[in-house]
Amino acid sequence: MPSPRNRSRYAAAAMAAMIISSAPAAAAVKIVTLGASNTAGWGVGEANAYPAQLQAMLKAKGYDVQVANAGRSFDTTGGMLGRLDDVVPAGTAIVVVQPGGNDTRFLGTKKQRADNLATIERKLHARGIKVIVFENTVVPPGMYQWDGIHFTKEGHKIAASYLTQRILPLIGR
Repeated sequence: MPSPRNRSRYAAAAMAAMIISSAPAAAAVKIVTLGASNTAGWGVGEANAYPAQLQAMLKAKGYDVQVANAGRSFDTTGGMLGRLDDVVPAGTAIVVVQPGGNDTRFLGTKKQRADNLATIERKLHARGIKVIVFENTVVPPGMYQWDGIHFTKEGHKIAASYLTQRILPLIGR
């Protein structure tokens, strides 16, 4: 029979093992992609859109990430601002904003667009969320569908690759 001193050591070791084994694993880095039809995957489907490809690329590099697609076709920066709190949950680390061109396409002004983007960034920064704004110009000519507005599957892959390089320094190891 172990001595009282040894029993105490065994009990302490067992307690430490239980605490360590019950500690929660580190949570996945939450990323939200906010945008209009290109974010939603217009013409290529959500599974081929840059948010899904971004998640796959980051996971292939060994990062535990969860990329949520908050794209809505025909949206403007005013619409994005209006639904910001609903689509960016607590615990989000990074938001990728892809504003597209619907503001000026639907009779908005460049100033309204810039003001909305600034407000989106300010609100997210106030919540401690890192923000990446990327424009359609990231995707080169020839990587757009027939309409000249929406990315092809290859265009989405280029956007995801670009974003992967922007996100890696923000999430570290």
